[in-house]
Amino acid sequence: MGTPDKQQAPPSASYRLLGVARKGNAFEETVEHLLRGFRLGLFPPGGRLPPERELAEELGVSRATLRDALAELQKAGYLTIQRGRYGGAMVATELPTRGAVLDSGDLELVEDVLTFRAVVEPAAAALAARAALTAAQRNGLLDTLRAVSAAGPGQYRPLDARLHIAIAELTASPRLAAAVAEARAATSDLLDRIPFLAPNIEHSDVQHQAIIEAILAGDPEQARGLMAEHLEGTAALLRGFLASGDIRTGA
Repeated sequence: MGTPDKQQAPPSASYRLLGVARKGNAFEETVEHLLRGFRLGLFPPGGRLPPERELAEELGVSRATLRDALAELQKAGYLTIQRGRYGGAMVATELPTRGAVLDSGDLELVEDVLTFRAVVEPAAAALAARAALTAAQRNGLLDTLRAVSAAGPGQYRPLDARLHIAIAELTASPRLAAAVAEARAATSDLLDRIPFLAPNIEHSDVQHQAIIEAILAGDPEQARGLMAEHLEGTAALLRGFLASGDIRTGA
């Protein structure tokens, strides 16, 4: 019996165009790179992905991280997993419409939101770390953190937004708090268009904890850097699900 009539993954030189995931947001960037590969035709519809070991090496991530990404993309309808001699991860013959590619005007809006957020939120975290916080403010921030950490899927994103705004409110700058609220509202609108990925939420909770610890420790540069890294994880998922190619360059 011959092998099934399935398209094979392109040679290594082609899928290296996906890039390497950075360690800080390895899961999120792995999802982004795989989705880019689907939309650029590097992994064609109905085609089989390269072996896990090979693909993980090319993406610069562990096989465990790659498996997490593949499992979430399977749940979201982008992949099917087949067992047996000719099995493996197969790209869906039709990509889900929920994460459909946006037109050029919408892509510019996505990038505008991500750029605005990347400016105002790390600044807010650094200023919050510099503030002389009262016991009530410190306890309130911790209560907000605990609320988002305990939230289920239906409430996670609103409580996540509330945590980010609470950080900005500690700066005692109403305009900055309003800017963060605006950025977060626009981000939430975009997040509602992509799947809810459990590994991303677990990673976000860890990052939230580290950001709050840096703020309470009065370390502005650490708070700024951690917030910037956290935001880039969200940006990676949005770019992966909503964009074709690299929206930062318009490709």
